[in-house]
Amino acid sequence: MSSKNHNIRKPELISGWGLYPRFSARKEKPTSINELKSLLLTETLIARGNGRSYGDSAINKVKTIDMRNFNRFLYFDKKTGLLIVESGILLKDIIEILLPKGWFPPVTPGTKYVTIGGMVAADVHGKNHYKYGTFGKYIEWIEIINHQGKIIKCSRDENTELFFWTIGGMGLTGIILNVAFFLKPVTTAWIKQRKLIANNIEQTFKLFESNKDFTYLVAWIDCYSKGKSLGRSVLLLGEHAKKNELEYSYKKAPFKTHKKKKIKIPIFFPKFVLSNLSVKIFNSLNFLFSKITKKNKIVDWDTFFYPLDKILNWNKIYGSRGFAQFQCVFPLSKSKEAIIELLCLISKSKSSSFLAVLKRFGNHENYFSFPREGYSLALDFPINNENLSLMNSLDKITIKYGGRFYLAKDSRMKKEIFEKSDLRIKKFRAFRENELDKHFKSCQSDRLKI
Repeated sequence: MSSKNHNIRKPELISGWGLYPRFSARKEKPTSINELKSLLLTETLIARGNGRSYGDSAINKVKTIDMRNFNRFLYFDKKTGLLIVESGILLKDIIEILLPKGWFPPVTPGTKYVTIGGMVAADVHGKNHYKYGTFGKYIEWIEIINHQGKIIKCSRDENTELFFWTIGGMGLTGIILNVAFFLKPVTTAWIKQRKLIANNIEQTFKLFESNKDFTYLVAWIDCYSKGKSLGRSVLLLGEHAKKNELEYSYKKAPFKTHKKKKIKIPIFFPKFVLSNLSVKIFNSLNFLFSKITKKNKIVDWDTFFYPLDKILNWNKIYGSRGFAQFQCVFPLSKSKEAIIELLCLISKSKSSSFLAVLKRFGNHENYFSFPREGYSLALDFPINNENLSLMNSLDKITIKYGGRFYLAKDSRMKKEIFEKSDLRIKKFRAFRENELDKHFKSCQSDRLKI
């Protein structure tokens, strides 16, 4: 095979969705299995989906392989919901084709612009983890191509260790090629949304624990509130609407929704847009607006699950230096105390976290996946010295309370912090050393010495 397309490609600047950090790396985009196999003949590499992990987990300076040409539907069983696809297909495409037929992902992250391979590698969770677990729970089997070009099928009954370490393994066990997983049946494309207001962190936790019967549950937290209002939040609860619950005009076409206009961010915003003062004002207005608007309504699937997707290139809002996301999870028994300490530190700082999201996780643990039973807090910060210093302090609080970090969001954690937060790293390293020869590496895995 000619090396024209693969050996002289110039490096380009690549980043994750947070636009931080950026690396000069060679990126290849094969169109066939044979092309993909030819790219394996290099020292190290990593596969990359749609670039929606926030940091450097899908970047290798030697060779980053863009898998988006592997985007075909291979099989669908309309009786069981079993879907087989190539790993580079977008979740968006699956929903748009199969939701009108009555099928929806059992677990979805906060954006539909992710590939299925990326969803496996990060073992994504959604607003329903406390009841339904992670995406990995619904995977029937995976086909992986190893560094020798061999395609290996793995499942709970076949090549079991490779199967479970791949789910949440951040692409470090091989290139995910094909995935078989189950969708869930739904009768409409609409969600019954209920909104609850919590005036402080105590009310927030009480509302979470008393509403776990709902299928979906998430909270936005005003992380700049203080004193008696510390941790005030807006909780969104959701259930898939049934056909008889829709307005008359939608009952005849329960899967039809109106396409929304996209908002495009054409330039990087200047620093003052997300200053400490402007974010505090936004949070206060958002909380007030939520209190006075309608508490119960039926919304379309896109509005409920993917509110940020309507803003194209929203990562540019954080400025040209990009942003870092911080997401941790605490054991259930320590969650309230730990999150109060985090919020107290943030509210006293000069930081400017635009989004703060709280989720409840259930007791659904996998080999190397992020979730554990407890509460998860996700925050994002524009890149500057003050915020990087603050996140280092947040790391220490997380370690203090026995928390762990989400690798799909990480872009700046230190190896020592990661090792203290997750003892499973020793078993994962051992598996890679004994079975895989560490051919698959990312900038993140090098940084964290995974």
